Amino acid sequence: MRAVDTNVIVRLATRDDATQVAAAQAFIAKGGAWVSHIVLVELAWVLDSVYRFDRKAIATAIEMLLQQEHVTVQEAEVAASAVDLYRTGKGRDFADCMIVEVARKAGHLPVGTFAQKLAKVDGAERV
Repeated sequence: MRAVDTNVIVRLATRDDATQVAAAQAFIAKGGAWVSHIVLVELAWVLDSVYRFDRKAIATAIEMLLQQEHVTVQEAEVAASAVDLYRTGKGRDFADCMIVEVARKAGHLPVGTFAQKLAKVDGAERV
């Protein structure tokens, strides 16, 4: 299975360029695609900062990606937990939620943080 970069996934999530959407779909159809945690974090950032998606729309886009038949997300259960946490609004952004959930999976809690909002998340602690 081949990996994809953030811009491929952004095309699928935003559908803002028909030519690139078709190319992304064709690439994935040729044997699937693997999506890393880093791509998910970048996707959330791009959807927020460039496309102005709200928290709910970003969570939905990532959930839809997790459900795609020909897409394999790195440790999908970790990503799904991060989406659930992100939906609550407790994490400042999706990256914060991924940091906590990756650390939780690895057994390395709490996550030390200076961020007041993140420190309220189960698994994080204010430094």
